[in-house]
This record gives sequence, C-alpha cells and structure tokens, in this order.
Amino acid sequence: MKNSAMFWVVSTTLVLITVTIMSTMNFAFNWVFYVTVVGQAMVVFMVYRVLRDNYTTYKTFADFYEDHPIGRQE
Repeated sequence: MKNSAMFWVVSTTLVLITVTIMSTMNFAFNWVFYVTVVGQAMVVFMVYRVLRDNYTTYKTFADFYEDHPIGRQE
C-alpha cells in the first residue's frame, strides 16, 4: 500500500481508539456520538482507499511468509 492508504488506516484507528477512551471516561454523549459517526465514515472511506490502492507485488502464496520461509528447518 502506498502512504496515502496507510495514512487512512492509522488515522481511522486513532479515531476509533479515541472513541473508546472517550466512552470509558464518561464524556458527554453528543461528543461520543459525533466522533463515532465520523469514525464509521472513516472506516468506509478507509476500506475504499485500501481496495482501490494501486498496489502490486511479485510475491505469491508459494513465497509463504518472509520471516519463516518454507524449507527452513530449525
């Protein structure tokens, strides 16, 4: 993913963590509600950006995980 898609992933995560903290600390309902609505809209936009991102790779399922390649014995 390009930096633009990762920006939306990180910012959406931070907003939703903020909603959790605000609801735990008994913020006013209207603040929690509005931040929740903004967070939900950000989730929809984040999914759109990630799916429409022009990301290509040469890896296949045969490459498995880079940190644990197939055939490596420990």
